[in-house]
Amino acid sequence: MIYKIKAQFRREKAAEYLQKLTDGTIAGQKPDGKEIVASMGRARVIEDGSVCWSETCFCATPLAHERQTVLDKYFTDMETEKVDEYMLFDGEPFMDLLVKTGKNSG
Repeated sequence: MIYKIKAQFRREKAAEYLQKLTDGTIAGQKPDGKEIVASMGRARVIEDGSVCWSETCFCATPLAHERQTVLDKYFTDMETEKVDEYMLFDGEPFMDLLVKTGKNSG
């Protein structure tokens, strides 16, 4: 299943999340690490400051494993909606925000 996700990012965690996304920590997580990293590459910061992305997940509860292992550490107020295909959103690339915010906090 593919889901559209909208959530609030915990900006104080930017440096930590960026490091784990880029150093292989999350990508090495089975079975969903590579999809989490790819989905963050698709993620955008939209007009209201929320982060939106689309992600494939096969959990009975949408993103159950991803939330338990990664997402709930870095995001709050997560909303999911089943969609037919990956979506691209207008806004600043989330990875750009991570780089800028991470440098300012570290």
